[in-house]
Amino acid sequence: MSAAIAKEPAASRVRFRIIAAIFLLTTINYASRATLSIAGAPLADQLQISSVQMGYLFSAFAWAYVLGQIPGGALLDRFGSKRVYLWSIVLWSLFTAAQACVGLTSLVPVIGGLFMLRFLLGIAEAPSFPANARIVANWFPNSERGTASAIFNSAQYFSLVAFAPLMGWLTQSHGWRYVFTTMGALGLAAAALFAAVVDAPTRHKRINQAEFNYIESGGALVHLDKASAAQPRAPIRWEILSQLLTNRMLLGIYLSQYCITALTYFYATWFPVYLVKARGLSIMEAGFASAGPALCGWVGGILGGIVSDLLLKRRVSLTWARKLPIVVGLLISGTILLCNFTTSQVLVLTFMSIAFFGKGVASLGWAVLSDVAPREVTGLSGSIFNTFGNAAGIATPIIIGYIVTATASFDAALLFVFAHSVVALLSFVVIVGPIKRLVLAGAHTTARSQQ
Repeated sequence: MSAAIAKEPAASRVRFRIIAAIFLLTTINYASRATLSIAGAPLADQLQISSVQMGYLFSAFAWAYVLGQIPGGALLDRFGSKRVYLWSIVLWSLFTAAQACVGLTSLVPVIGGLFMLRFLLGIAEAPSFPANARIVANWFPNSERGTASAIFNSAQYFSLVAFAPLMGWLTQSHGWRYVFTTMGALGLAAAALFAAVVDAPTRHKRINQAEFNYIESGGALVHLDKASAAQPRAPIRWEILSQLLTNRMLLGIYLSQYCITALTYFYATWFPVYLVKARGLSIMEAGFASAGPALCGWVGGILGGIVSDLLLKRRVSLTWARKLPIVVGLLISGTILLCNFTTSQVLVLTFMSIAFFGKGVASLGWAVLSDVAPREVTGLSGSIFNTFGNAAGIATPIIIGYIVTATASFDAALLFVFAHSVVALLSFVVIVGPIKRLVLAGAHTTARSQQ
């Protein structure tokens, strides 16, 4: 009798360990990108690198990162998330550490060697965010996907708070080479953690049947990395790319992601310069002041995901549960324009913090992508999405540079950034339409039956 009424074992919580590992990994990922920004000044002085040459070195990562998106996504869909992501982590860690060797030998030109290592770093990191989105789709039900996506996406803000002081201290106390070796070593440690913690639900040793049933019934794509007759892998063909690049819903999502990412790159590149040149802060003051908006962006990013998932749990439609936080966040991000109408440093930092908080709330693009990507090509879909987003990393800093040079003021530059919030908002309201998973034309009939 007691056996008959015995309670079923509680569901395991492996998915929460998975997202914690992804958050830590993404924090280190973003910090590794920022190594040259932190170490750049003393490196340039020691190796006699001009400002123009440094500009090209900064661009090397972004160009490679964008070019590597579609191949990286294709690899994810072909070989699965764990294998491709693990190789990605190991390679980007090695390329980060190798930058410490620049200038130690005259056999390798300083500029050419550093440019190539930054380029390879961009290629190696290309699969990272599509893999994050793929793992979230693999592990999290619809009602938790917004929060999970917001957590890994918020790591871009948290990394500035967590690692910028460490890298600054290493540069000042031990020299710029230690920045690269330390971040490379941390990356390799993260690779070991990833290998131990992360795997597909169908293969993970710690997940129990109760958790598996829960996430599967809630919409998690638990068989994403399991090739079978029932769920064949779609080959990467031009017809598939055409569908991903011409679908109205996806085009609206791509455009919005470009605009939202443009806001990110303003804060990551020109914001400290703006504080120094337009608002009179010292370099040290600007460094500390930059942490405020980053913290607000981190809080806003997590809050946006939580609110979106709460709306879903209250039976709000997927479309409104995702769109409402995005639209409200983008409206809040428009606060940046108020900086043009005050001379108070306190108000400027307040407006910037509010704007970055709103941008964080609106950063649900990866959750939306996980909701709409065709099951057969989730990696490729994420790569195309990330290609559009990070194209802003190439264009935005250059355009702002031209605007500031032409006008001798940042007012028009802030208007340019504000306009991106407006376009992103209109894109989600007018272009995207209902949010639903795209089924590829000609896809296997079972894919439709799972919809």
